[in-house]
Amino acid sequence: MTDETALVPLAVPSEDWSDPWRHPELYSAVTMRRVMAYAVDAGIVLGITGMMWFAMIFLGLLSFGLLLPLLPLVLALVPLAYHIGLIAGPAQATFGMRLFGLRVVSISAIPHGFGGRPTPIQAIIQIVAFYGSVTLTGGLVLIVALFNAKRRTFHDWLAGTVVVTLPADATT
Repeated sequence: MTDETALVPLAVPSEDWSDPWRHPELYSAVTMRRVMAYAVDAGIVLGITGMMWFAMIFLGLLSFGLLLPLLPLVLALVPLAYHIGLIAGPAQATFGMRLFGLRVVSISAIPHGFGGRPTPIQAIIQIVAFYGSVTLTGGLVLIVALFNAKRRTFHDWLAGTVVVTLPADATT
């Protein structure tokens, strides 16, 4: 299954699938699910970061401290690699998102078309904008999601993505 249709498992109901008023099932409880999914993802990232920290300390000791300056870089790349790799991947969701029935969908016409998988560039923009905006505003920027029908956040707008609830009959 290497054709493009295999990369777009989201069942698109019609051309106007992105209209939250015509298809509320795609946007049902997205905000709360995103919060719970992020809590799961934060735990996973924390676990991976802890393992990487111990591995880097061990390698640092073996190298007589020469590799220790790489520790902050490696630790900063863990959450970025986790989110970018999974959001731009075939499942279009992190493990937390999968657990709560969510998927990140590109609403850009390029390259996969509407309802398609986010590109790696979109995933990078989304994650860097998420961490940057949340850090700078103390999380207040996430309130934007409460004031639009699609529950899109600032980083969703910048990346050209939207998070939807998977239809009940969709496969993950």
